[in-house]
Formats: sequence, structure tokens, C-alpha cells
Amino acid sequence: MKKQVCSTVFPLLCILLLFLSAEAQTCRPSGRIQGKNPPPGQCNTENDSDCCKDGKWYTTYKCSPPVSSQTKATLTLNSFEPGGDGGAPSECDNQYHSDDDPVVALSTGWFNHKKRCLKYINIHGNGKSVRAKVVDECDSTMGCDSDHDYQPPCPNNIVDASKAVWKALGVPENKWGEMDIYWSDTD
Repeated sequence: MKKQVCSTVFPLLCILLLFLSAEAQTCRPSGRIQGKNPPPGQCNTENDSDCCKDGKWYTTYKCSPPVSSQTKATLTLNSFEPGGDGGAPSECDNQYHSDDDPVVALSTGWFNHKKRCLKYINIHGNGKSVRAKVVDECDSTMGCDSDHDYQPPCPNNIVDASKAVWKALGVPENKWGEMDIYWSDTD
């Protein structure tokens, strides 16, 4: 009887451990926030940025998909200059950055508590590659307030890039906004 229980329980434990391991690698929503309309003139819609809408629920994340040598992401357009749709100075150095410099903000999980601050990533898209410096977080945990320019929280798979990144990837200006890309840490 003891052997039979062991031979039945062991495979079930193995399956449970595999399931938990796979579960740990997924990124699930961490919550939701309810939007409110921004005060007049308080949401910068440069680069087709969205403004929060009253009563709409927005999903939040504390994680991002796992990073690999070819991490799939969505490239979005952001201004890192004063008065741009990025809002406040960059999280990494409390500075604004020229949109002529290849700089990016990463979703909260990839930003990883500032561990990628001022480090470079490689971005591959449109048949080209560019090296860009991480200077900011695209906050996936909060939004719809003055600190976030009354914009919704970022999805968990965003590389928010300056105009210089889009130019280096050879994307025609009329196609700037959103594009599927792959990225990786530099060596």
C-alpha cells in the first residue's frame, strides 16, 4: 500500500511543480483603477497619447513578460522633452532628454525597480536595429492622475521610445505610434 501511494503521489507532485513553475513565468494583472476625466488642458495628447476617461476601468500590472534574447514588445512613441507627453523628468536621472537621442521608457516589470536605469537595450523592428538608453519607467501600476499626465497605466509590454528610435528603425513618420518589435539587453 505504501508503494502504491508513493507511486501515485510522486507524479502528481511533479505535475504540480511544473504547473507552479509555468505559473510563475506568466504575468497577470495586479488590479484595476477607475479613470476620471482630466482637468481642462491637463492631459497632453502629443504623439496620440490617450487621456483617461471618467468611469472607465484600466488594468494595472506589477510585472512584465519574461525577458529573453528576443523579448516581444510593442514600441510606442513618447516625448522625453520638457512639455512633452512624457510628463515629468525621467525616473532614472531626474532629467529631461532630447527626442533626438535614442532613449526609452520600459513597462514597470521590465524597468525592474530601476535595475535597467541608464543601461542600453537593443531594439529590433522594421528590419533594422537600434541601441537605446533606458531613462524612464512607463508605469504599469498607476495612472489617471497628475503624476501620470492623466494618461492610463501602461500595458505590461511597452517600450516607449523617442523619435530618434523610430527614425533609426527607418519607420516612415506617418507610421509612428505603435509597432511590434523585439528587444534585448546589451552585452
